[in-house]
Amino acid sequence: MAYKRPPRTRTKLNNHREPLLLSTMAPEDYNVRPGETKSIACPDCRTWRRIMGDTDLKIREHCTSDKAAEGEKHTRCPGSHQAIRIDINVRSWQVKQDRLLREAMPQDNRRAAQQFYKPLPAPAAPVSRIKAEVTVETARQSYLMHRKGCAGCVGGEHRKHCMDGGVLARRYVLALQDEPARREAREQLERQEQRAARKQSAPAVRKAQWARRGGEEVEGANNSCTTRKQGSLSEFRGPDLPMLPQDEKAHDRRQAELGKQYAQYARRRPAPSAA
Repeated sequence: MAYKRPPRTRTKLNNHREPLLLSTMAPEDYNVRPGETKSIACPDCRTWRRIMGDTDLKIREHCTSDKAAEGEKHTRCPGSHQAIRIDINVRSWQVKQDRLLREAMPQDNRRAAQQFYKPLPAPAAPVSRIKAEVTVETARQSYLMHRKGCAGCVGGEHRKHCMDGGVLARRYVLALQDEPARREAREQLERQEQRAARKQSAPAVRKAQWARRGGEEVEGANNSCTTRKQGSLSEFRGPDLPMLPQDEKAHDRRQAELGKQYAQYARRRPAPSAA
């Protein structure tokens, strides 16, 4: 691959004019895109010329006539070696130019070369392949509807089925075989729900009965039916237990013995270290 020499200014001469600011020119009269050769429309001869240099930018020397190679007189354009100064935001200028190019492009060119068509919807799955809750009634209806409109399923002594008819027939037979287990499971679930409902409503029922009959009335009726034990206030409240010891001297003596045992135990325990 041949080496491409970067563009540079081959002369220090200029046309002794003030540097040309790109902000004073029309945005479409110059090209300073990154990665592309910088060029500009010469303000004197209005022809596109190359901008030379990396930091010291100048318009390349050129003639006013493009027919100098055919023998015409070579007349240098006064815009040659014109100093250029980039005082614009190149990114914003590039975005604006890209938008203008898209708007100026014909509608036919803006279309994609490859046309994308909307895909056709997939065909519906047959009834035999639809996964749903299978019951005896649904399996029976699906089987009868298929046999009614299928020419491959024929009746008689030796009944034959097509592929889908055989699947529906086996599904109906399996549903018949699983129906007792399903019925038992449904009944068990119903019994569990009924028990849960009774458990939730039992406290409310008892509370309403107690409020309707009254607590003292129920307690009195209960006490009148059975003989209360000695020392008990009520069958609901339990016996009246004594709160004080029966033999106070024995109780004090026992407490003194327990205190001595605790003191001996405390002396035998090693003292905690300071660390």
